[in-house]
Amino acid sequence: MPELRFRQVHLDFHTSEHIPGVGSEFDPERFVDTLKRAHVDSITLFSRCHHGWIYHDTKFPNRHPHLTCDLLAEQIRACHAADIRCPIYITVGWDEYAARTHPEWLEIDEEGRRCGPSPSPLKPGWRNLDFASPYVDYVIGQTEEVLERFGDEADGFFFDIIFQKGVHSSWCLAEFERLGLDAANQEHQNRLRDVLVERYCQRVADAVRAKNAKATIFHNGGHVGPAFRRRLPNYSHLEIESLPTGGWGYMHFPITVRYARMLGLDCLGMTGKFSETWGHFNSYKPQAALEYECLSMLAQGSKCSVGDQLHPKGTLDPLTYDLIGSVYSQVKDREPWCRGARSVTEIAVLNAEEFFKANERMDPSNLGACRMLMEGRHQFDFVDSEADLSGYRLLIIPDVIPLEGDLRSRVGAFVARGGAVIFSGRSALDETSFAVDGFPVEWVGELPHSPDFLQPTEALSSHTGSQFVMYERGQRVRNLDGADVLATVYEPYFDRTWDHFCSHAHAPVAGTSGDPAVLQWQKVIYFAHPIFTTYAKHSMPAHRDLVLAAIRRIMPDPLVQVAGPTSLQATVTRQELEGRTIVHLLHYVPERRGLNFEIVEDRLPLHDLTVRVRTDLSRATLQPEGTQLEIVRDGAYAVVKVPRLDGHTMIVFE
Repeated sequence: MPELRFRQVHLDFHTSEHIPGVGSEFDPERFVDTLKRAHVDSITLFSRCHHGWIYHDTKFPNRHPHLTCDLLAEQIRACHAADIRCPIYITVGWDEYAARTHPEWLEIDEEGRRCGPSPSPLKPGWRNLDFASPYVDYVIGQTEEVLERFGDEADGFFFDIIFQKGVHSSWCLAEFERLGLDAANQEHQNRLRDVLVERYCQRVADAVRAKNAKATIFHNGGHVGPAFRRRLPNYSHLEIESLPTGGWGYMHFPITVRYARMLGLDCLGMTGKFSETWGHFNSYKPQAALEYECLSMLAQGSKCSVGDQLHPKGTLDPLTYDLIGSVYSQVKDREPWCRGARSVTEIAVLNAEEFFKANERMDPSNLGACRMLMEGRHQFDFVDSEADLSGYRLLIIPDVIPLEGDLRSRVGAFVARGGAVIFSGRSALDETSFAVDGFPVEWVGELPHSPDFLQPTEALSSHTGSQFVMYERGQRVRNLDGADVLATVYEPYFDRTWDHFCSHAHAPVAGTSGDPAVLQWQKVIYFAHPIFTTYAKHSMPAHRDLVLAAIRRIMPDPLVQVAGPTSLQATVTRQELEGRTIVHLLHYVPERRGLNFEIVEDRLPLHDLTVRVRTDLSRATLQPEGTQLEIVRDGAYAVVKVPRLDGHTMIVFE
């Protein structure tokens, strides 16, 4: 499968049957000219939308009642003439036409209610379709018609809303019985959800490949997590839907892409041009925000996709494509140093999502670890229990992750080979011991107080006479005399209750408990508190700095070192064929201006940045500017000075 294109648009077209003249002003030349001026080289176009309507000639009865032309066919013909690729969108999980005409195909929850963002028939919005029902046969039939109609012109397929919520329809109850599962058991319900999604993915992928082996395939559920590993044979690539102002936030993509790119498929990041989330007409985010989002994708070894929405009459909004073009011109300039590039990392973080199904898109321990490492400019991936650990120098096991079976053995082998490990909280806890072979520490129980306090030694901080509040409850452990104590637990006078409390939040320090808070044995460091979750929830820099100091103790020579504010991001990619190492520097700062989301409006330039990179390459330039940089050698490091960073630049070593 060829490499994905870099400058894509995902063109929504969910158009009500109450709107007349659909496609009436579509002009192929104007459509393509708008895309070309915006430097777009791929656009996802609609076959069937969430309303259930089809936007091309079809044998099915649900051609949009007011469609004035064979819209999808005309769009594809015009785009292909301009060498613009055209994957085809087909809705799956939401289809209002199917919901109305086949209510027996709707998902039902365990209370017997219909599921969806708007399950009530008197509220606007979508209802969820049941993948155990014959509805999937309809999805396949409609997809096969698209394949027969467009043949090799069907460049690929984007199937949307691929998840299941309610699993108590008559169809699902029959599946529970067939699989020997208990419909009242939450774990069994989750298992059936996975079975239904995986079976759907395989059936639809098989149908596509039977008629067009070259077509790309992606099934979208709004997130890419560890469950995807089992489904990978039914995907050609991965698309990470992540609209920062649309509910995902600015940390979702950095976490998710660091996992997705490890799965061996080409990755595409997807944001939107909207000021907030999907489906807003005449809504525009600031140019700096779209720059940050797209250039972050390049910095993570990913391609770019920007979501837009077509007006029902078939016209593209000029202001939208001025915005997209202003960013995609920059992406185009950077492509020579991004094509074929792969991220270079040295730290692996075990992905907590694999072990606990989170109700949110981001597990807090993942979030805390990602923020700490990004702010420390470390190069890292999120990995699952099946990942190869041999290429990493440090493994982080944050807060809540059990080590069992083969994973425990492989972590033990990693440590035996000289790999470093940081773990925390209840991670690796096995009855009264920890599942890190040889670690000379015994578990006693939970620490008696919360919040309590941590006093570091000079090994972790210069503030050795100070205590730092630890907001989340930690674990009480006993040092069996084989580990070094790097920090000690201090206790409050008492915990806060209705009948004895002090001040507004918690009681102050009373004295030390003598319990260890941070322990080191060889290249293994353990934090007794769930420090990654603590940082995610409370964002106290001292907690991050303790972890970064621990990393320096066991990995003192990181791949990159940059003197600059913690808002400055640095990532490393490698173009093997060209023999290049590329350091991406990004500096955009999201601000909490909306009630529920952050925005980026301004670039914040930085000056005279000293960058140290562990490489023996002898030539460095700033790209795409083409400025030659002087390299000063400092042992294993090449040291360069970046005179000015205005948003994003790349230091290319070759």
